[in-house]
Amino acid sequence: MADSVFVDTNVLVYSRDASEPDKQELAMIWMDHLWRTRTGRLSFQVLQEFYVTVTDKLDPGLDRGSARKDINSFLAWHPVSVDSRVFHGAWHLQDRYGISWWDALIVSGAQIADCRYLLTEDFQEEQVFGNLRVVNPFHTDPESLKS
Repeated sequence: MADSVFVDTNVLVYSRDASEPDKQELAMIWMDHLWRTRTGRLSFQVLQEFYVTVTDKLDPGLDRGSARKDINSFLAWHPVSVDSRVFHGAWHLQDRYGISWWDALIVSGAQIADCRYLLTEDFQEEQVFGNLRVVNPFHTDPESLKS
């Protein structure tokens, strides 16, 4: 079975952002791969950020109905709830690595989801947090991940 990949908000947003055609294309390649291999994971934090960004911040943005449809489909990825386990893990990560609170929540959620990879452009590429490795979706092809 292939390793799970935790998807950060920016990848989901770029998959819907027509104003960034190059990044949109690469994000869509990743999304297709993750759906096909059933390896995509995320958190409710990511879904919340996605909804606000695509409905309120993108120009042109998505209508609420389309954004809600996307979120409903992502529920199949078994989103991690931001609970006490995520908080405790995030506090540890924030103290150990000096990352922002919001980033620490993302990394903690990915670790709790038992993911091997964190797909994001918001961290240093190839950065490692325990067993979790950062992969930049705009520099790495999905087929290059070791299963």
